Amino acid sequence: MAETRTLGRRNEPREAERPSPILGALVGILVLAVALATSQLVAALIAPQSSPVASVAQRMIDDSPESVKSFAIARFGTHDKLALTIGIIVILFGLAAALGVVMLRRPWVGNVAVAVLGLVGCAAALTQPEATPSWAIPTIAGASIGWLTLRWLLPRAAPPATQDTESTTSQEGEDADDGSLERRTFIRRGATVAVVALGAAAAAPRLARGRLVGAISRAHVHIPQPRRTVVPPTETPLDVPGLTPLITPNDRFYRVDTAFIAPQISADSWRLRIHGMVDREMELGFHELLKRPLIERDVTLTCVSNRVGGHLAGNAQWVGIPLLPLLQEAGVRSGATQIVGRSPDGMTIGTPTAVALDGRDSMLAVQMNGQPLPVEHGFPVRMIVPGLYGYESATKWLVDLELTTDEVTPYWVGRGWARQVAIRTECRIDTPESEAHVAAGAVAIAGVAWAQHRGIAGVEVRVDDGPWNDAVLGPDGGIDSWRQWVWRWPATPGTHTIQARATDRAGAVQTPSVRSPFPSGATGWPRVEVTVG
Repeated sequence: MAETRTLGRRNEPREAERPSPILGALVGILVLAVALATSQLVAALIAPQSSPVASVAQRMIDDSPESVKSFAIARFGTHDKLALTIGIIVILFGLAAALGVVMLRRPWVGNVAVAVLGLVGCAAALTQPEATPSWAIPTIAGASIGWLTLRWLLPRAAPPATQDTESTTSQEGEDADDGSLERRTFIRRGATVAVVALGAAAAAPRLARGRLVGAISRAHVHIPQPRRTVVPPTETPLDVPGLTPLITPNDRFYRVDTAFIAPQISADSWRLRIHGMVDREMELGFHELLKRPLIERDVTLTCVSNRVGGHLAGNAQWVGIPLLPLLQEAGVRSGATQIVGRSPDGMTIGTPTAVALDGRDSMLAVQMNGQPLPVEHGFPVRMIVPGLYGYESATKWLVDLELTTDEVTPYWVGRGWARQVAIRTECRIDTPESEAHVAAGAVAIAGVAWAQHRGIAGVEVRVDDGPWNDAVLGPDGGIDSWRQWVWRWPATPGTHTIQARATDRAGAVQTPSVRSPFPSGATGWPRVEVTVG
């Protein structure tokens, strides 16, 4: 009887081994990793902007409410796009891990997830202004490889729901742990997928660099010597540790724009169209533009999103073609109140016509600090209008200038920012930094101040609401360039609050009224708290 009962139990289906959620999560992560790496590799052959991550990120930037954009810039500054990339990747891998666990019981979920993510990636890529039908290929390739990988890995991570014991015994050769072979196979396959994903991810940036049209073209551009150059100031820049240099290096110059990946434009194919309310429409190529007289100017650029004391400002030496003669040649018609600049990514920036025509050194810049414009800063051509915030003047990757009226709403104005604002008189405390600990005695309090197209006449510093003290100003680079300043403080032990304020050459003193950047620029006095002792 005992023998009979034993045989009976051996012929009954045994309960299935419970799938491991860890293995399911690992399947989801590996499938996503190889899919993204594949799409990045293919995008490197077509256009870096066509990768699903870049495409989704660009759609998020374009479609996010203004409050979200302002928060991202205020919180992350020039690293906002890196923060967005990390956020997207973290969310995707978290979702992939969760779906992987569900797929152990419901394999069809994986097929649906791959299809949905593929559709989202294709839609995001194809709706970009520069997109061509080929921009869908990276997402399709990634989704296809991801689906094949899913079919290859999932069966080894999720054993069948039931198994016949005698059949399993005959197939596995009486192996007591009939799941060990499946686990070993899964580990081998998972390791293979991980190596492939890592290899593709490492190769993609190298391949993309070799196909970045703008970067390749920039390396072969020669900018002629400008006819009017900057006369260097006779004073030497202030030598204070921690103080911002007079000229901001290109790699440290702030970048705030909506292009997740900078547009890639060849100088040879670049064309600028000037049209709208003009007597004569004009179209110029890059080399035609360079035949015109060039000027060199030190101009400070400032982002309207810059908080008081913030670092979204930079001073560079620009070389470009004066804008005024071009507009005069085109013949600006009466009633044209606005110049709308456009870039290939769909960005529109509106500049008051009266400002561009008032004689200031507005230019189409082609060089920055002795080099052709970096791609991230607008290569091959960008617009510079001293005295205006970047959002109302400094169109990057400029390809179109339209003379029009205020009925046309530029990108940022449509999101609630003021149509026209002159840059405010501001200063920044670079050193000491807030919450710093310094030794008692002589302490250099230093920073930079700007009031573009008005110039800086003075900077004052005070400690703990005490009397204002005149700072020593650094070299005078002109009314469009910022100035360094320093005040030597006889510091005493304790915790102290330092404030500064600037005065421009028109006599206007930086206002103490505190206001956030939106919608027309921040106001207030910068302040830092330090501990002495």
